[in-house]
Amino acid sequence: MKFFYAFERKYNRYAIPNLMYYIVILYAVGLAVYVVNPMMYWSIYGNYLCLDARAILHGQIWRLLTFLIYPPSFGMFRFTSIFLGIIALFMYHSLGQTLENVWGSFRFNVFFFMGMLAQGLACLIGYVVFGQEWMLTTGFLNSSIFLAFAMYFPDVQFLLFFVLPVKAKWLAVAECAVYLYSFVFGTNADRCELIVSLANILVFFFITRNYKRYAPKEIKRKNHFKKEVKIMPKGGTRHRCAVCGRTELDGDELEFRYCSKCEGNYEYCQEHLYTHKHVKKDED
Repeated sequence: MKFFYAFERKYNRYAIPNLMYYIVILYAVGLAVYVVNPMMYWSIYGNYLCLDARAILHGQIWRLLTFLIYPPSFGMFRFTSIFLGIIALFMYHSLGQTLENVWGSFRFNVFFFMGMLAQGLACLIGYVVFGQEWMLTTGFLNSSIFLAFAMYFPDVQFLLFFVLPVKAKWLAVAECAVYLYSFVFGTNADRCELIVSLANILVFFFITRNYKRYAPKEIKRKNHFKKEVKIMPKGGTRHRCAVCGRTELDGDELEFRYCSKCEGNYEYCQEHLYTHKHVKKDED
């Protein structure tokens, strides 16, 4: 949408590159404290760091950030928690870095911080509307990252239990089934957290999607262009970003440049010109 593109151009320079790297560091700090002393971890996290609506409304706004010191995949037993936590750190770093490479640093920042605010909003709704103090964690925030990844890369395979290869789209379907069960049979906290987390994904994709491409005039222009391409002589060129695949047909505001550091003719849109990984040919 136009307002988001204008917002992106204005504030793109303030984006935090490699954001998931710093988030994983927070996860790792929480996991390290848990390994050393689980009781101390729960005491510190519960009293000073978790999402507590009452404390936030009384000025402890740092909790909107420090609740991230909750590692993903905490299990029932300590060894299981540590083992799964370490694996999850590597996995979520990879998922987040991949999304950042596709979207660019600014859009990934917007997506993640919107997810953080959604968690804080769910916590406040529980306190103000339901009169309950919910301790919400990073579970749905991490799940939103995986669902976004599955939407872009549905055929990527994960080794379930380190043995069974399963495509990301089927894992996403299974995860959505679990969410549906939680919504129907879960608590008010589960329902509220689920709604705001999914709303975060829907809102993000709505404001970043270029709906102009679906307008009748735009569809007619694309069809006319495709007919011209068929008769275009060999060697004819068309702008296409090597990262996201967008072309000049996806928006009049898009600009494309070649990267001087990549070996080969690789063209990128302005969003990925400075954020992509440079392509190097193998040395003979």
